[in-house]
Amino acid sequence: MFKTANPLSRLLKPVTQVAAAATLLLTTSLVHADETCMSPYMAKIAGQEDFVYVWTLGAEGVGDEQDKLVTIDVNPRSENYGTVINSLSVGGRNEAHHSGFTDDRKYLWAGGLDSNKIFIFDVHTDPAKPVLSNTISEFVSESGGVVGPHTTYALPGRMLVTGLSNNKDHGGRTGMVEYTNDGKYIDTYWMPTDEDLGGAEKSGQFADGYGYDVRALTRRNVLITSSFTGWNNYMMDLGKMMGDSEAMKRFGNTVVIWDLHTRKPKKVLDVPGAPLELRCAWKPDNNYCFTTTALTSEIWLIYEDENDEWQAKSVAKIGDASKIPLPVDISIAADDSKLWVNTWNDGSTRVFDITDPFAPVETYQKKIGAQVNMLSQSWNGKRVYYTSSLLANWDKKGEDTANLQYFKAYDWTGDALAPKFSIDFIKEGLGFPHQMRFGAYSLYQ
Repeated sequence: MFKTANPLSRLLKPVTQVAAAATLLLTTSLVHADETCMSPYMAKIAGQEDFVYVWTLGAEGVGDEQDKLVTIDVNPRSENYGTVINSLSVGGRNEAHHSGFTDDRKYLWAGGLDSNKIFIFDVHTDPAKPVLSNTISEFVSESGGVVGPHTTYALPGRMLVTGLSNNKDHGGRTGMVEYTNDGKYIDTYWMPTDEDLGGAEKSGQFADGYGYDVRALTRRNVLITSSFTGWNNYMMDLGKMMGDSEAMKRFGNTVVIWDLHTRKPKKVLDVPGAPLELRCAWKPDNNYCFTTTALTSEIWLIYEDENDEWQAKSVAKIGDASKIPLPVDISIAADDSKLWVNTWNDGSTRVFDITDPFAPVETYQKKIGAQVNMLSQSWNGKRVYYTSSLLANWDKKGEDTANLQYFKAYDWTGDALAPKFSIDFIKEGLGFPHQMRFGAYSLYQ
């Protein structure tokens, strides 16, 4: 138990003046617009974002049927506001999924869960027209068998890539792979399992070796990873998978705490129900992160207790779990006051007041479309963008493509979402839109 009844003070930890100053610099003077889910090591947008880059799945019978990076003009002062201004196809369908910038923000890494290719785009030479500068095709062999490049996360001069699977049984056991910014392989870090904990403490029932997302809490020298499922499941038809009792057992139940500098696992926490996206608090004394569980529809708090020990606790329910709302993407506000949560199956977005991180309270809900997956929130909290696709074999089918495969932009008034514009990706011949990242001219001037 905590020694204090104050729900906030139990999460406060002393930090050095240098660390506190650096964090405050990131969260105040330099940043006015950027996404709140970015690596703390990254260059930041100090103003209105000009573009949103959308990593998009190619779809049979839609346009050229290839995966592509789509550039949308989102600056209200632009004559092209609200339109697609560039589309760059990469060849084939790779199960385009997540993307992330290098720390200098000059290059965008985008992975394919099925082909295991990583496409590296130059976004700094001409931010309005990214070009493909490199492709990593040896991800599996270089890494020693990691499959399904997922999160591409910036470290100083490095990119850390989480996997979802492996090439032995295509199950959920996997690892993280580290590269230089120019795509040279450095090392592989396997997720701890019962057979090989890698020096980590197993704090509960599970050490399944599954992986998904990764985030750094630099002031505590911590990396945090979550878990999902392997290739056998994420490439299977959703209905078939949900009717397969054995397949439904093959989901991750862990969050792992790592030493940021050594990349060594320290503690395995039980978080049953497939914890997905991780989002960490920004304020210098708030040493905690949130995740949501896809199968049990819960918000979990990953926090450091008064004894400097990392713990995991379910702190809120998301919708009616019996109706399988399937929580997917989440976004934390820059002032740590709100957590946005998307639920794919009912197409809704929700806002939770997390002033007390141990007791989130839902304050707003809005249906965005027939399905919804990713959201990107601006740092100042005034703009929120949504895309729809989850996985090619999991996405819904239907005629109302404007609400099925879309990019939608909203303003947040403080009380409600106000629609600005929407793009039907099927009608435009683009495919299924997934991951979003912000771009701006100001970064390179």
